[in-house]
Amino acid sequence: MKDFQNKVIWITGASSGIGEALAYLLARKGAKLILSATHEEKLLNVKENCEHLNCPFCMILPLDLSNMNNASELTTKVIEKFGRIDMLVNNGGISQRALAMETPLEIDRKIMEIDYFGGIALTKSVLPYMLKQGEGYIAVTSSISGRFGFPLRSAYAAAKFAIYGFYETLHAELAAKNITVTIICPGRVRTNISFHALDKNGKPHGVMDPGQDTGITPEKAALQILKAFRKNKREVLVGGKELLMVYIKRFFPGLHSKIVKKIKPE
Repeated sequence: MKDFQNKVIWITGASSGIGEALAYLLARKGAKLILSATHEEKLLNVKENCEHLNCPFCMILPLDLSNMNNASELTTKVIEKFGRIDMLVNNGGISQRALAMETPLEIDRKIMEIDYFGGIALTKSVLPYMLKQGEGYIAVTSSISGRFGFPLRSAYAAAKFAIYGFYETLHAELAAKNITVTIICPGRVRTNISFHALDKNGKPHGVMDPGQDTGITPEKAALQILKAFRKNKREVLVGGKELLMVYIKRFFPGLHSKIVKKIKPE
């Protein structure tokens, strides 16, 4: 996707962090935006900011990724308004800060529902329209935790691994049908993800992790992601020096295992 002018782009998780930063970048490029997240008030604020930029049209569409039984209904609303969907950015999700053995199964299920099934439901509702129009672009936010496990993130890593498997398969299945798929794998980005991460009781962690606090800004992350969109990349690693761990695991798995055990999980 070389040009975003007047493209209809749907972003989930658009009320903060990387999703919000992407919305502003795409607004400046003249894209028509659909902004989705749980909190309508925050979405309204992002919408207002987008309208002050170059955005020709911005629509908010609140949704709850933990219950996407209305995915088809939401997609129909977008189609009725714009007639097409050029790009879906599945960015919404939630993290975790709890030991695997202390995490009740219902928390594992909740994180999987939000991070994996919610986005899959939306993807499956959008794809028939993209196939009918003869082109489309699906992007999804996984994580470097979707490339290797990390302490206190067992359910989160599991969901992100699942995302990687699903969308890598989708890429292979749809490449001949002019549907591009990009998997976004952020490392440390200075967002509120650790604040909202679920603890063993299902409550927000409520703390900015030191590692998160030293990460790149959402704006810098969004620039890296937009560059990947322009190149139709299958995968983009987003972050700083922590991304080296992906390559260490690939080429030196024994060393990687030793390093992970020594890293302070928070």
